[in-house]
Amino acid sequence: MIEQRIRVRIGRRRRLTIPKPIAERLGICEGSLMEIRVVGGEMRLKPIDAVWLSLHGEKIAETTLQELEEESLKEQLFHQDR
Repeated sequence: MIEQRIRVRIGRRRRLTIPKPIAERLGICEGSLMEIRVVGGEMRLKPIDAVWLSLHGEKIAETTLQELEEESLKEQLFHQDR
């Protein structure tokens, strides 16, 4: 496992900006869901995989297969353009 460290400053309203190299390495983009854990004196951030979330996350709405396909196509096009 390669460890990468970058120091960042907390901004207004306690906002944290994830540096681009780390975001790209972990596949984090605007709208990505993150899990925050406090372990001892550390804060740990972990991207939440959409597949994991769909299998284990709280169910708050129903969707049709067609809606799922449309959203999947939108996401694929979005990530192709990057």
